[in-house]
Amino acid sequence: MVVSMQLSSGATGPTPNPPMPKNDKLPVTVWGEFRHEKTDPRVAALYPHGMHEAIAAPLRTDPALAVRTATLDEPEHGLPPAVLDATDVLTWWGHLAHAEVRDEVVARVRARVHEGMGLIVLHSAHYSKIFKALMGDTCSLRWREANDKERLWNVCPSHPITAGLDDYFELAAEEMYGEPFGIPAPDELIFISWFTGGEVFRSGATWRRGHGRIFYFRPGHETYPTYHDPNVQRVIRNAVHWARPTVRRRDAAPNVPAIEPLPPDPAAAQRHHH
Repeated sequence: MVVSMQLSSGATGPTPNPPMPKNDKLPVTVWGEFRHEKTDPRVAALYPHGMHEAIAAPLRTDPALAVRTATLDEPEHGLPPAVLDATDVLTWWGHLAHAEVRDEVVARVRARVHEGMGLIVLHSAHYSKIFKALMGDTCSLRWREANDKERLWNVCPSHPITAGLDDYFELAAEEMYGEPFGIPAPDELIFISWFTGGEVFRSGATWRRGHGRIFYFRPGHETYPTYHDPNVQRVIRNAVHWARPTVRRRDAAPNVPAIEPLPPDPAAAQRHHH
């Protein structure tokens, strides 16, 4: 059964949230705030089914992926334990309502990243609770919304995230983000952006946290058609594949027996347990 959702622009679209299929496809959840599209006609015109759907649609053309969406105003923000448990890679776009994301959901996502789930952080989600929690830094930056051209330089052409890309690609109009960017030094720097106003920005970077891989990708302001751009779609698709888990290990600090015989220790029982 297909369920429709009504947007403020009057457009309708599918709500494709079936249970995650149990097969060999990589299970991906595309999370979006889904607020601008309901209140700003410019955003509704560009993304009539929601920005999360514009991000998810190209991923659904990949037969190796099983894609669902989740949004802020769903129960538990669309990310109850069962959904996160079945998600191998999560993409995250937020802007207006970072503060409304419940701390217990942030903790749940953070724990899954530490276990091995991949996380793709998009555009203004640099200021999301989950990205800040994983980076342990301010994640602040300079910005300007003035139709800057953005040129994204591919500074790591051998990386799987840049597969199929040229030395650079351009977006005719985008919001500017400028350095300094309050992030820890990336494990890998993938893209550097230049803007018409002269600023530069580390616009694509990776980190590992626990067993999980994280990729931050800068483009994606809501009033521009960025998520319809084929190069942007390619980067996100490549990143989803790169971020797939290689292991899943829950965080624990167990008290374990010795593998080899130990010498006698009469005082062992008197020591405090952690």
